[in-house]
Amino acid sequence: MIKTYFRLLNFARPLSRYTIPYFIFAALHAVFNTFNYAMIIPILNAMFASDGGFQFEPIYTFPAIELNQQGFNDILSYIYTLSFGEEFTAIKFLGLLGGVTVCMNLFSNLFRYAAAMTVESLRINTVRRMRDEMFTHVIDMNVGYFSDQRKGDIMSKITQDVMVVQFCITNTLQVAFRDPFLIIGYLTLMIGISWQLSLFAVIFLPIVGVVIGSIVKRLRHPAKRGQERMGDMVSVLDETLSGMKIVKGYNATSFIGDKFKKINADLARILISMARRQQLASPMSEFLGITAVAVILVFGGTLVDGGMVTGAGFIAFIAAFSQITRPLRSFIDQFANINQGVAAGERIFTIIDAKSSIQDKPDAKDFEGLKDCIEMRNVHFSYDGEREVINNVNLKIRKGETIALVGASGGGKSTLSELVPRFYDVTAGEVLFDGVPVGDYKQESLRSKMSIVSQETVLFNDSIEGNILMGRPTATHDEVVEASKVANAHGFIMESPEGYDTNIGDRGTKLSGGQRQRLSIARAVLKNPEILILDEATSALDTESEKLVQEALTNLLEGRTSIVIAHRLSTIYNADRIYVIDQGRVAEEGTHQELLDKGGIYAHLIEMQSFT
Repeated sequence: MIKTYFRLLNFARPLSRYTIPYFIFAALHAVFNTFNYAMIIPILNAMFASDGGFQFEPIYTFPAIELNQQGFNDILSYIYTLSFGEEFTAIKFLGLLGGVTVCMNLFSNLFRYAAAMTVESLRINTVRRMRDEMFTHVIDMNVGYFSDQRKGDIMSKITQDVMVVQFCITNTLQVAFRDPFLIIGYLTLMIGISWQLSLFAVIFLPIVGVVIGSIVKRLRHPAKRGQERMGDMVSVLDETLSGMKIVKGYNATSFIGDKFKKINADLARILISMARRQQLASPMSEFLGITAVAVILVFGGTLVDGGMVTGAGFIAFIAAFSQITRPLRSFIDQFANINQGVAAGERIFTIIDAKSSIQDKPDAKDFEGLKDCIEMRNVHFSYDGEREVINNVNLKIRKGETIALVGASGGGKSTLSELVPRFYDVTAGEVLFDGVPVGDYKQESLRSKMSIVSQETVLFNDSIEGNILMGRPTATHDEVVEASKVANAHGFIMESPEGYDTNIGDRGTKLSGGQRQRLSIARAVLKNPEILILDEATSALDTESEKLVQEALTNLLEGRTSIVIAHRLSTIYNADRIYVIDQGRVAEEGTHQELLDKGGIYAHLIEMQSFT
């Protein structure tokens, strides 16, 4: 727990930038706030002329500071003498006290505001830094990492858990400075009035701390469970909204609704359990505080009756004692929040501490471009370390050549193509670029030379032009238009309400499947890559659009090194070489005509699609 806590504080670096000014502001706020309550004594003495109260004597030089009633009286006499001279009247004195009280309160709240703004600055910058680091770490993870994670849980950690952690960090300043300073200030005032009454308070307050601390200690584990259930709920919500058509199509609203309600009810139960303990702390401390005040009234009354404490001093003591329970309660409550923050921090560090299984070597070099060929040599691959998806595959793609991967669904075609940009590392064998293992190149430089158009179109809630520009953010509008024309997308774009500025909705839901696919192709065209991977790139197009886009792709493929995956065999018959992938192996290899002449798997697939 302590290790997690100090790691969280590291996000507030440099901590001295906030702690030093907060220390100063909190100390000054405590000083002026304490003076507010100290002013009760001279005000009451002046109003009711209590025996042993304020006795005015002209003072012309600033008196020595003494932490007792006489020292306070001397300071007031000095201020009065400077303001009104030697002639003393109760009205003038009350006016002076009122002005001093207003000034004390003004400075108290001014420094309170400055301290609060320091904490807000710390909180906002800490949250920004934390989210930046988490998001950067997430997008740097290898593709396989996301197969084992629930997207909603990741989202919950970056949003909900970070919100909990921020208060853990900011409350640290309050626990370290603000509340202790107020407690010290009130105690100083109370001791100055009566050490006997103060001794009782000092004995009583730790009892309050022990009682509340036992409640707070039990909060950490429920907090962690609550954050985990929140992650589950966000995950179900995200999956439901993303797959709403499927939910509706299968009449699964009751099934999904029951699943959501079960998680939500479990979360509510945990939150109620936490709230029961958390909310018990404040009433318990207030009850104990009032009980103490009642006892002090009796004990203090005997001291007043014996002349050991003035009536005005006793009332000021009661006021200060009633106020000291507030920072004490706050001090204890902050520990409860810190406990919850540490629990959330442990979940956050599951993201930050995760290591990508795909790492650049320390001496990895930039990929300058393909000079000869891409080769897969005795390649094996498994997602789970048990069942092999790719089994001893050997193939070669020469520069400027187009190869096609065909075969039944689930045979391993897409997996093979994902080994080329190093989304995954092979289990055995090698993927070579110009005879150099793919792991010897920097991933970013390798992928900068590639474009990928997958069977699942991935678009973002942005304008049409914004989505295409992801291929090359520095491209001009004219270049975006040209790329769109090559992909046969310009026509429908111009028919859209705002042309290239039209927002396409979440994941492109405002577009048809064919339109989304053509935007993906336009994005690849704009990047102008050396190596092109097309994974069912025309699968979502109607016959007319497919023909036009296929012509555009034929022009795009010319002179590039390309890997084309297709179920529609009509789109790849003119490939330089075709590999038939069957159950993770290369079953056949050759040109379209050579494979037809063999009369094997490829010829059977052609026959099934009635292609001649």
